[in-house]
Amino acid sequence: MANLELYELAGCPYCAKVVDKLDELGLEYESHEVPRSHGERTEVKEVSGQTGVPVLVDEEHGVEGMPESDDIVEYLEETYGSGAA
Repeated sequence: MANLELYELAGCPYCAKVVDKLDELGLEYESHEVPRSHGERTEVKEVSGQTGVPVLVDEEHGVEGMPESDDIVEYLEETYGSGAA
């Protein structure tokens, strides 16, 4: 099973887009809810080098902190989607 972690914020449309893709692909993941204040997002900054969300971690595939919802959705589709090897 996939060992995925997602750093997200409630009400974030970009996070929702990634969650929708995870659900669509039937992937299990661990959710990390980040604080609303960017200044308090030390955990997400440690994994990705920035404070924006969403951020995906997929240790199994060497992804240590991928930002940008479009990039994450594309990565999930390529790695776990129906076209995945």
